[in-house]
Amino acid sequence: MQFTDFSKLDLQRLPSPCFVVDEVAVERNLRILHEVQQASGAKVLAALKAFSMWSLAPLTAKYLSGTCASGLHEARLGFEEYGGEVHVFAAAFSQADIDELLTFAHHIVFNSCGQWLRFRDQCLAAQKNRPELHFGLRINPEHSEGAVPIYDPCAPGSRLGIPLSQLDETALDGISGLHFHTLCEQGFAPLQRTVEAVEKKFGHLLPQMQWVNFGGGHHITAEGYDINGLVELIQSFKQRHNVDVYLEPGEAVAIGTGILSCEVLDLTWNHLNQAILDTSATCHMPDTLEMPYRPDITGAGMPDEKAHTYRLGGLTCLAGDVIGDYSFDQPLQIGQRLIFEDMSHYTMVKTTTFNGTKLPALAIWNSETDHLNVVKEFAYIDFKERLS
Repeated sequence: MQFTDFSKLDLQRLPSPCFVVDEVAVERNLRILHEVQQASGAKVLAALKAFSMWSLAPLTAKYLSGTCASGLHEARLGFEEYGGEVHVFAAAFSQADIDELLTFAHHIVFNSCGQWLRFRDQCLAAQKNRPELHFGLRINPEHSEGAVPIYDPCAPGSRLGIPLSQLDETALDGISGLHFHTLCEQGFAPLQRTVEAVEKKFGHLLPQMQWVNFGGGHHITAEGYDINGLVELIQSFKQRHNVDVYLEPGEAVAIGTGILSCEVLDLTWNHLNQAILDTSATCHMPDTLEMPYRPDITGAGMPDEKAHTYRLGGLTCLAGDVIGDYSFDQPLQIGQRLIFEDMSHYTMVKTTTFNGTKLPALAIWNSETDHLNVVKEFAYIDFKERLS
């Protein structure tokens, strides 16, 4: 999925490797999310776990109601750079996390009744000084919609969310909302089924609540998403239960907006043609190994679809640092630049410096004006200072 023709960008203007995000495409996504807010009455938060390029925070803040975070540091980034509401959930909080979060967060969602009871007195005391503070519990409706187990928070044995059997309903004093999350890059129908499951299991608690967070994983800005269905679902849920509704999409903010540009460093052969790139699956796009999935490359095809097939690999020592097999119309050349498509979400937030591998630079491009801003380049010092 790519909303921008990045072939119009002269890749020689970029350092390599480099993540490039088209601010025009980001704004396109943000406008759609804003329209959902306006039509449904829900509040939409940008999930920083998927895309936290805070150079675009002012643009994001124009359209959305705030951010959601998966821990203290993301929450602090949302507070310092994005503004609006700051919501945070974590599988568990430390005492130090809570001490700091209570000074600026708006919603803090706990993953167990035990965590809530541990911090409840401190939280309610802080709420007296900051009435905008709200506290919630993440529930697990035990309703799986994900196809990939590693991304299914409702799989049997999941540590995420409270099953109904484990919910201490006597511990709800001070809890004003419930949070659920079952989706991963999915359309409207899985959300609709999830809401039905939540109402069936936890509906008796909703009269006590002021808000419900529908979590993330909504592919709202993807082509073909049933936006009208989403709006109607939110409106009817709000009306039935007299609660505010929050959505916290991550990939929907950034899908179709960016690329990873890289360079061919060497060409070798071992049973098939090999191309070694200055990027890395394990360091720069780990979801290609974890999920796994095969990223698209501009102008490339499936193996043997075109005249020249290569196995594309990274430059680390990991034997499995392989992105995949691709075919091209012409033989690859050392020094040639390649474009991995749709590389904004869940990429730059997950990069590592394994083997001392240089992190890709970060650039913002305007596909309408051709203005290019290389926001950040990384060097040896970024690797060194992580370790001691």
